[in-house]
Amino acid sequence: MTLHYSRNPNPRLAVAVARHLSVPIEFVFAAPFAPGQAERYLSLNPSLSIPILEEEGRRSLWEADAIACRLSRLSGTGFWRTDEDEPDMIRWLSWGKANFVRACDMVHFEYGTKQRYGIGPVDAARVEEGLKTFRQSAGILEIELKARPFLLDSGLSYADFRMASFLPFNDVAGLPLIDYPAVYAWYRRLEVLPAWSDPFAGLDAPSLPFAPLAAERGALLPPEPRE
Repeated sequence: MTLHYSRNPNPRLAVAVARHLSVPIEFVFAAPFAPGQAERYLSLNPSLSIPILEEEGRRSLWEADAIACRLSRLSGTGFWRTDEDEPDMIRWLSWGKANFVRACDMVHFEYGTKQRYGIGPVDAARVEEGLKTFRQSAGILEIELKARPFLLDSGLSYADFRMASFLPFNDVAGLPLIDYPAVYAWYRRLEVLPAWSDPFAGLDAPSLPFAPLAAERGALLPPEPRE
C-alpha cells in the first residue's frame, strides 16, 4: 500500500492519520504538477491532486477524508467512528469544511499558497472574508471545546485532525487562534501527538517554497515563557 503525499495541508493530513494509526504503508513524495509528472498520476487521480492511496487489488483512492476512512478501517481503531458517534463526527466534518476549515483555507491561500507558487497578490477582500468566517466559527468552537477536550464526547477522532488541518500552517496565515483559549488549548493537545506535530519525521519531504509574506504574519503559538 502506497500513500502519495506532499507537505501541503491535505496530504499532510493524510500522512498524519497514517502515522497516528501506525498503518504499514509506503510513503512516496509526489509532485503531479511538476514538469513531466502529470502522465504518471493521471491514471491514479484525473484531477492530479494528492494525497492518493494505492492499494493492491483496489482502485486508487483520493481525497484525504476518504483515505482517512480507509486507513481507520484497516487499523481497526475506530479513529473514524463507525458506531453511534459516527453522525456526530460527520457533523463536525461537514460543518468544519463549510466554516472553520474553509476560513483557515481562505486566509492561508492568500498568504501561503499564492505567495509560495507566484499565483498573484494577496486579495485583501478575500482575507477579510476569511477572517470574518474564522471569528464566527472559532467562537462556536470555543463554546463547544470549553465542555470537553476534543470535538466528540468519546475523545480524539478524525474530526479533530480534519478541523485542525490548516493550523500547522498558521505561521504563514497568522489567524488569531490565541484569542480563543479553549480552541487554542484543544490545538495544543493535538500538538502533543508526534504524528500530528511532525508527520514527516524520517520521510523524504522537501520543504514548501518560501512564502515571502510569512515574516509579516502572526505566529500560531506564542513563545514559551522563559524560566
